[in-house]
Amino acid sequence: MGVLRKRVLLRVLLGLVATIASLALIASLLGVWAVRQSFPTTSGELTLSELSGPVTVLRDEQGVAHVYSDNAEDLFVAQGFTHAQDRFWEMDFRRHVTAGRTAELFGEGQVETDIYLRTMGWRRVAEQEYDLLEEDTQRYLDAYAAGVNAWIDDNQGLSASLEYGLLEITADDYTVEPWTPTDSLAWLKAMAWDLGGNLQAETERAQLLAKGLDQDMIEELFPAYPTELHAPITDTDEHNGAEVEADLGRAPELPEDALAALDGLSEIHAAIPDLLGPSTSPDLGSNSWVVSGEHTETGSPLLTNDPHLGASMPSTWYQMGLHCTELTEACPFDVSGFSFSGLPGVIIGQNESIAWGFTNLNPDVMDLYLEQVEGDEYVVDGEKRPLEIIEETIAVSGGTDRDLTIRSTHRGPILSNTAAGSNLREIGQNPGEGEDTPYQVSLRWTALQPGTAADAIFDMNQARDWDGFRDAASKFDVPSQNLVYADNEGNIGYQAPGLVPVRGEGDGRWPAPGWVSDYDWEEEFLPFEELPSVYNPESGVIVTANQSVVDEDYEHFLTTDWDYGYRSQRINDLLDEAIADGPVGVADMERILMDSHHGAAVAITPYLLDADVDGTTAEAQALLEDWDHFNEPDSAGAAFYNATWRQLLPLLFDELGGLDMNSNSRGMYVVTQLLEDPDNAWWDGDEASGREEVLAAAMDAAVEELTELLGETPADWRWGDLHTLTATHESFGTSGIGPVEWLFNRGPVESSGGSSIVNATGWNAAKGYGITAVPSMRMVVDLADRDSSTWIHLTGNSGHAFHPNYDDQLEPWAQGETLPWAVTEEAVREASTDELTLVP
Repeated sequence: MGVLRKRVLLRVLLGLVATIASLALIASLLGVWAVRQSFPTTSGELTLSELSGPVTVLRDEQGVAHVYSDNAEDLFVAQGFTHAQDRFWEMDFRRHVTAGRTAELFGEGQVETDIYLRTMGWRRVAEQEYDLLEEDTQRYLDAYAAGVNAWIDDNQGLSASLEYGLLEITADDYTVEPWTPTDSLAWLKAMAWDLGGNLQAETERAQLLAKGLDQDMIEELFPAYPTELHAPITDTDEHNGAEVEADLGRAPELPEDALAALDGLSEIHAAIPDLLGPSTSPDLGSNSWVVSGEHTETGSPLLTNDPHLGASMPSTWYQMGLHCTELTEACPFDVSGFSFSGLPGVIIGQNESIAWGFTNLNPDVMDLYLEQVEGDEYVVDGEKRPLEIIEETIAVSGGTDRDLTIRSTHRGPILSNTAAGSNLREIGQNPGEGEDTPYQVSLRWTALQPGTAADAIFDMNQARDWDGFRDAASKFDVPSQNLVYADNEGNIGYQAPGLVPVRGEGDGRWPAPGWVSDYDWEEEFLPFEELPSVYNPESGVIVTANQSVVDEDYEHFLTTDWDYGYRSQRINDLLDEAIADGPVGVADMERILMDSHHGAAVAITPYLLDADVDGTTAEAQALLEDWDHFNEPDSAGAAFYNATWRQLLPLLFDELGGLDMNSNSRGMYVVTQLLEDPDNAWWDGDEASGREEVLAAAMDAAVEELTELLGETPADWRWGDLHTLTATHESFGTSGIGPVEWLFNRGPVESSGGSSIVNATGWNAAKGYGITAVPSMRMVVDLADRDSSTWIHLTGNSGHAFHPNYDDQLEPWAQGETLPWAVTEEAVREASTDELTLVP
């Protein structure tokens, strides 16, 4: 899905809690009684009046829950109860984030976050979705909420979780509200934001345009996808697309004062990651592929997936199974996989007939518009239209409530009101409170209209064949994903779902003039039947890793802001090798998932070896001669190469200011192109000039940094000493108070891999080597024998700090280990360690 992260920075605790008080609280919380008070009951019998019949919940050693029920509604009552048992703080926190209500929990320091999220309006959209959903979906959402509320009724304060004990400091009057279906639906908006589209790239292009760069120079930094080097997911002739090359437009002509408003977008771009974690990280993505039975040991397909999302504690996912004791039309579920706490159903996984995986398709579904605003009106085609105005109040724990005015055009919410364009403190203010300019920025986004993604989840869970799966996919409107499919009849497939806009003028790559209606979206989106879809390709292999979905001949414009394909091509190459040596099995898929080969380094390293350096830098340079281009923890060559890359980027691109030319695939591809052009103007910098001098300066700086971090002997440097992960609690993990962070964070653990590597442990070169985006789970489904499948996720199934299942998967995840996936009832019962019976 690649990947979705959600972390609100709660540094407000620094201003609210004296260190002595914090330490005293922690000392009391660390008592065995306090810590264990919130651990769930997992054996014996509990009464839930919301049920119509008994339900069994089996858990294994890892706390993975499998629910068995005679009817579907009881199944989801029990899922809601089970999610709440293990993850309710996470669920409660998430619903406050999506509703723009974090200041209710953490005070004045979160008002800016709430202003931004209220302006976006995720909760308002979710409230409209329920009535659009199918009757069965509504019943399942209602049943799930009933199960959550059954748990809430008996759990408050420390009996709910350790976090609520800390919350008494910042919000001592806080009371947990009942769960509603809207709370579940709103989380889909957060995931849509994580995986939403090219807003970051559009913002960057706008910044550069505002800085005076001409479009041709900007295009060098956003080159076309290299289809000749890295294969797209599909060929046009596979899905009968017309042979019409997409026509990329020029940037719209904009007045100079409008360009000044665009320059302010840099602040929006900088603020977005801090609102919900590294939401716009280029390392959010995923790998997923399927191999048909003609190439496998069993003669049945293998399906593999590892969504790349922000690193968090606990993991994004909750492993579980939902099983009707007898499959009937009234109770059609026998599904196992990865769920989101707070949302009923299974997002990625398998049932008794099919399996499926997600990666992010990432079409351009988010457009920025410059609007001419005059008072409470805006101009379109020379005529004034009234702005839609919504008044809301932000409740602030321990502070004064804040009134908020949200203003929207027919396209979407206005995100800025000043020439600076993006200071979050000014979002929602009335005109005239900032600098005097008529230009403001609005956002059109597919996720800001009510949709049917919840229908798609339940339909996918009960699909039995390709036609049923495609029907479910047709309802998956946002976020647009690459769906891979396999079934126990031996079929494999690929489907691109989601709303993809059809534009009038422009292609969505640049902010558009809102005062001209020609740049509006058409009323109808791209028809589902015309989205790329492949069934049983001749190759017997489908690979999706966020690369271009289509070749140049596809008739519609999806986007140009793809991942540049280093991961996808490496997977294709490894599968070719494995199949040639075949047949392949589950172990081969697991080995590919952990591959740490650095494809871009293969092209870049020869230029580093040719650079003229001396002293310790020459000693370090020699490491690259024997380096095999794998980012393994013990590799000195990997440590030096990545440190050189970190130092090279600012030497080339710092003058751009705010441009995220990071360790992502676009940066890698751009640099490889520049290395072939030593006379390119990008090599002319202030600190070093010319290709050879810039490369030498980058290596010198890398040696200086690594000497300080890892010692004076290059041969002793290790990539694993730099590239570590601390799984950070979504809310309290960045409090700035060491003892509080110790309670909830786990790690560090070292890992192989890196950015744009199959084992995609992404890092931000501008900030350091620490892992910020991860394969949030790994799974391999064996369609010949469901119980031969394997899986693991980042941390553990429990959300309770110090519970045995809070972090028991972290070390195995880092080492590339997997767990056996018990799917059938016989295997589940054999693996179970706890049995809980829920009775009416």
